[in-house]
Amino acid sequence: MNAADPAALDDATTIEAADPGGMLRQVASAAAQIREARRTTVEAGIESLAGDGRPRAIVITGMGGSAISGDVLAAVCGPGCPVPVVTVRGYRLPGWVGAADLVIAVSCSGGTEETLAVATEAARRGARLLFVGGADSPLAAMAAQTRALFVPVRSVGQPRATLWGLTVPLLLAARTLGLADVPDETLESTATLLEDISHRCRPASEAFVNPAKRIALELSGDVPMVWGNSPLAGTAAYRFCCQLNENAKYPGVYGELPEVDHNQVVAFDGYFGGSGGRPPGGHSGGRSSGGQSGSSDGGSADSDDLDDFFRDRVDDPDHGLQLVVLRDLDEHPQVRKRREVSVELARDRGVAVTEIAAEGEHPLERIATLIALGDYVTVYLAIALGVDPTPVTAIQELKARIA
Repeated sequence: MNAADPAALDDATTIEAADPGGMLRQVASAAAQIREARRTTVEAGIESLAGDGRPRAIVITGMGGSAISGDVLAAVCGPGCPVPVVTVRGYRLPGWVGAADLVIAVSCSGGTEETLAVATEAARRGARLLFVGGADSPLAAMAAQTRALFVPVRSVGQPRATLWGLTVPLLLAARTLGLADVPDETLESTATLLEDISHRCRPASEAFVNPAKRIALELSGDVPMVWGNSPLAGTAAYRFCCQLNENAKYPGVYGELPEVDHNQVVAFDGYFGGSGGRPPGGHSGGRSSGGQSGSSDGGSADSDDLDDFFRDRVDDPDHGLQLVVLRDLDEHPQVRKRREVSVELARDRGVAVTEIAAEGEHPLERIATLIALGDYVTVYLAIALGVDPTPVTAIQELKARIA
């Protein structure tokens, strides 16, 4: 893999030339998506879902960037939700799903074959239906045929960048059913936070004060191990790794505390850890970035941080793991202990650590801010590596081969 070029992130003109598909502009549309999707969902008649009462379960079917909307819904509803919220990725609907359940089919294009297959099966079983996706699509046609409620979504470009346009209809459906407390004020405050992150991570902002550019350069060459400290942050960690894959064409390993302390933590002692591919202490042992956490909140940095940032990475020892901890404010006391000790173990073994804290109070605000920074990081990493962040050539070739 080519080494990251910090100069590629120096100015907005260079960045724009390296991003011909406009992925950064798509990422920056998150706040507008929330506002537009709220209007569209209300206009589609989402309140009609309440007529049949609370379902036994909510099942979201989707793939890729569309499926993550179901995970976000589950995270916002939280562990106290009175009904299960399950995301199905694949061709088959679980055998227990029936007429008492609400099946939400989500497809940005409206033509995802797995999603259409599950939606067809849900209709055959008589399940309650809500379809969310592209207008004038096979999914829209199926909605008309089955008399399902349909919410049209305008794609901003790539499905993975249309996350909030796809997610808001699900949140409002759950609100209508009394399963999620997401008032309009929270939707607006979340949009405002996303606008603030977009300002901090704007292309014209220099790398040493732009948290996304800085984290991208720090990750380059390392294998990111991205952990969340709660189910909500775990969903953001999964999203982070998916965005590493699709935007930066880069690997990533995701996990959630406390489970990772029963398996992934052992990798610190392996080939990619400090005791394997490089000597302990050979790579910067600790960083804290993003949000309002640690020594770098996008507005300042101490001299040690700056010395580390401007070092010549060509002379670095062999690359290895880097631990990225996504920190939710809602953290179990024992998980907090595990997180703190896990970070100590990583640093003791020469594994670099980056910590990113959620912002806001409401679960939607917290997960949105974690996801937003990760989206920017992965696009900037692609640009720094000389990779076009928009195309997903391997996915298109795979689809062509199986067609």
